[in-house]
Amino acid sequence: MPNFNGVWSLTTQLQYRSDWPIFVQPRALFLGGNTGSKETVIQFIDVTTTGNALDFGDLTAGRASLMSASSKIRAVAAGGNTGSVVNVIDYVTIASEGNASDFGDLSSTSQEGTGTGSSTRGLFQLGLATSNVNTVEYVTIASTGNATDFGDRTTTAAYGQDSAVSSPTRGVFSGGFISSSVNIIDYVTIASTGDATDFGDTSVTRYGMGGASSSTRGVFGGGNTSGDTMDYITIASTGNASDFGNLTNSPRYISGTSNGVRGIFGGGKVSSTRQDVIQYITIASTGNASDFGNLIASNFSLTATSGSHGGI
Repeated sequence: MPNFNGVWSLTTQLQYRSDWPIFVQPRALFLGGNTGSKETVIQFIDVTTTGNALDFGDLTAGRASLMSASSKIRAVAAGGNTGSVVNVIDYVTIASEGNASDFGDLSSTSQEGTGTGSSTRGLFQLGLATSNVNTVEYVTIASTGNATDFGDRTTTAAYGQDSAVSSPTRGVFSGGFISSSVNIIDYVTIASTGDATDFGDTSVTRYGMGGASSSTRGVFGGGNTSGDTMDYITIASTGNASDFGNLTNSPRYISGTSNGVRGIFGGGKVSSTRQDVIQYITIASTGNASDFGNLIASNFSLTATSGSHGGI
């Protein structure tokens, strides 16, 4: 492995990637949510260890039911509910703690959507505007500005929460709610624009689940029915999801992200009780989740992203 002046310090908390010489921090962020009020807090963890989340900074306004995407450098958080539904997009630099700054706006107010993306582009399915919509928009993460139309999902399902996953080329959206829970999975090619194509189905109909992915495999966990269920897909192919294992609890409105190797699920709501649980899986294998640590406070309808997820 290359080094600088022969020095390699673990205290840098840097993760080597195959696209050397670029480094990324193995850092995941949890943004916003509902702790009994709409939350401004951004929290972070080092995905390669276990332990409790730490304070990162604050969003420009407290909001729940928002969505996120990230590059190696920057995380963007879009939409949500501050007490009213908003179209704001914020951003932070993942490697440094601090408060979020304004990025731009979605084309319309949106909550209960879901986000994913690649190392350059963030995609957002708007979910619930004045009604359920299938609109997908995108931003170029390295710049600032308003979102641009990408195309449409195959369904107007909202309440996807953090259920979208990605490889470097393909974004995959799953589940949600129309008049009832759905099991629909569809996908887009991130670098182009256009409407989504049917991928297959999740193992159960559900909304409010989280997603985590490597560059090849996506895992969906939690949701309003069979809430401890995790299932997985091979992103490059199409087909129905297969059983992966079980979460340590049965949450809906849970957040999910990864560092490309380890999947992270945080928060959510079990029955009427908010959760502070963070749990993890190894994406390449199958099996049940293990305890990671705790969020700063019990929280649901938050969003999570990282600088080294499967789309990077």
